Parts: sequence; C-alpha cells; structure tokens
Amino acid sequence: MNSADSDKAFAGSIPKLYESHLVPLIFEPFAADLVQRLRSRPLTRVLEIAAGTGVVTRRLAAALPASVTIVATDLNQPMLDQAAAIGTSRPVEWRQADAMSLPFADGEFDAVVCQFGVMFLPDKSRAFAEARRVLRPGGVFLFNVWDRLEQNEFAQAVTTALEPVFPENPVRFMARIPHGYFDRATIERDLRGAGFASPIVFETVTARSRAASARIAAVAYCQGTPMRNEIEARDASRLDAATDAAAEAIARQFGRAAVDGRIQAHVVMIEK
Repeated sequence: MNSADSDKAFAGSIPKLYESHLVPLIFEPFAADLVQRLRSRPLTRVLEIAAGTGVVTRRLAAALPASVTIVATDLNQPMLDQAAAIGTSRPVEWRQADAMSLPFADGEFDAVVCQFGVMFLPDKSRAFAEARRVLRPGGVFLFNVWDRLEQNEFAQAVTTALEPVFPENPVRFMARIPHGYFDRATIERDLRGAGFASPIVFETVTARSRAASARIAAVAYCQGTPMRNEIEARDASRLDAATDAAAEAIARQFGRAAVDGRIQAHVVMIEK
C-alpha cells in the first residue's frame, strides 16, 4: 500500500478505535458546531460526505426535523459499518460513495456537509464541484478543516514524539493530511475552481480536547487514524513503542492524570 492509499485507509481495528477514542477526544465539539449552523435553514434533503463513524450524522438526526432526509456517505465501507452499528435516533440512509464522483442527481440536496474530510480528497476542486452539482440553487456547502498542526496541541505533541522513534523516516501523517489544508487562500482558490461564486464564510473555531489519560489520547492518534498505517509500514512491531512514546510526551506536557489541550479548526460555508 503506497502512502496515498494508506492515508485514506480506515480499516481493520481503526474504525472502532476512531469511534471510541478519537470521536470524544476531538470531533464531538466541532460536530455540534456544524449542525447548529444548519438548524435555521430550510431543509428537505441533506447529504453528508466523509461521514466516518457518524458523529455528525447522529447529531443531524437528533437536531433536524423528522421530515428532513439525511443521506450519509463515506468512501470507506468499514467506517460506515461502524456508524450503522451504532445507529441514529431516526432512520438515515448510509451509502458508500466517492466524494469526487457522487452517485446523485444534479440539484438533489439543500445542504452538503463534511466534517474533517476534505483534507483527504486528492482532487479538492473536483470534489467541491461535485458538492456544488448536487446542491439546489441557494443550497449550502458546509465543511470544516483542521488548522495548522501548531494550533492543535495533542496532534503536535504526538508528531514530535514520533520523530526519534523513526528518525530516518519520520511519521508526518498528521502534518501532511489532517493538518495540511488550512490555508484560506488555497481553500478559496479550490472553491472558485469548482464553480462557487458566492461569498465565502470562513470562521476559526477553538475548542478543548480532553481525555481521562495521556494514554487514551496517544492510542486515539497512533492507532485510531491512518497514521497507524504509516507507523506499521515502517515497522509493524513498533506500534506499541510509538504509542508509548506519544503517551509519555503528552503526559510530560499535559500531566499524568486527565489531560486537556487546545484544538482549532476553520469552518467554511458557501452557497450555490
């Protein structure tokens, strides 16, 4: 598996660890933020892309009227399987789909939502054009992206901690993908290239990332994301050692009991 493939591979034990460790650590507060931004809009059909294990989907199902149809998609079937196993408060449609080639008709949705997924898309303008295509006139494309690594304390601590574990080939997944698409000018260029012409709302949101221990945070990053694939590609026998190094680094910086660090993201909203 090459790095481009491994960066997008959420399989094996990753979906369960992603849901149990990473979702409460970093995704819950931003999921609530995204859904709150949609509640006042007139909606009949909502599409979620890169739904993962369903943290946003569950909030959409709980917050939006029962008359609103929710279709949740992801490229990775194991993530959707995990999401469907957890379930939602009312029925939603789970569907495997590639965000760069959506299997929906033009103008089918009032909103397209994506939480921390666009960073993984190899051709962002193409995916944005697909989101625009399936939106009705006046529909909204709403997504968020992580800010730079230095503004996200646990992710930075883990990345730094792994440098001496693999000194000749450092593990840079977090900097390269999740925290690699934060520049406003680049995002605006990609949206304009996709055909969006209306004003862009770009807002930076800061929250807190909390875990009962440094170990939980380390497992979340090292074993509950595709960074695990990058570690194992270097030396599968050193996954535990890498996780231990990350846990020790977090404990040194944030304490040996419950830990609390800053997380920061940008929210982007644009209408068709």
